[in-house]
Amino acid sequence: MAPREPIHAGSGEPVLLLHPFLCSQNVWRTVAGQLADTGRFEVYAPTMVGHHGGNPSPTWLLDTHALVEDIERRMDRLGWETAHIVGNSLGGWVGFELERRGRARTLTAIAPAGGWPHHSVSKYETVLKFILGGPALIAARLLGPRILKLPGARRLATLPVSGPADGPAEEDLRLLVQDATHCSAYLQLLVKTLRLPGLLELASLGAPTQLVLCEKDRVFPTPRGNRYFLTHLPDDAKVVRLDGVGHIPMLETPDVITELIATFVDEHRTPRTALG
Repeated sequence: MAPREPIHAGSGEPVLLLHPFLCSQNVWRTVAGQLADTGRFEVYAPTMVGHHGGNPSPTWLLDTHALVEDIERRMDRLGWETAHIVGNSLGGWVGFELERRGRARTLTAIAPAGGWPHHSVSKYETVLKFILGGPALIAARLLGPRILKLPGARRLATLPVSGPADGPAEEDLRLLVQDATHCSAYLQLLVKTLRLPGLLELASLGAPTQLVLCEKDRVFPTPRGNRYFLTHLPDDAKVVRLDGVGHIPMLETPDVITELIATFVDEHRTPRTALG
């Protein structure tokens, strides 16, 4: 598949939306539209390198820096020196790295990845979960979205992403399966995670930051999945806990996520220059 055009809509404060591992910009469809419709935000949601509809990986040894550099080039083409960055899972990890490079006005990290040192149980547990999911991805690649019609397949597909048993809407789930089975970065990013440490120097963040934790997150379950962030983030970082939702909450409660992003950005938006 050729690289798809990012979601780009609205006007106002620049808001960059970054998706999770194995996903694409599709997970932001509803939230991006809602933010743009407020008339206060210019929203940009690209698909990252190595993911379905994103740019191809420039190297087999793909790492987070390659993802970050691709996003920086996209921001430069938009004329965005900085933006309000919102990232979910892998997108949260990329968001923290962009903040370190001075590209964030604010940072909202939703169930972010990278919350581990070089060696930790949490890191190896995360990689193992994705490896164990490999056979299901192969089967889904062979059968396509019709695999969801098999007994128990829908529940298996929703376990990693949602809290409620019924999971996301049918169309969102179909797109998730399609994206996950066409992610060329699957092995590359798992190898990268094993080889390298996670996020470092969290205490030196300069942009206003909010950490969003999801009660039913089965990828980074509470407390062990987010203890690293709670320990190392600056004391003034805002922590929001969402009840009843899973790892990709914008597919379950888009209205809640839109309001959460809009409120935080409005609190820290660039003051308008007084006229005359």
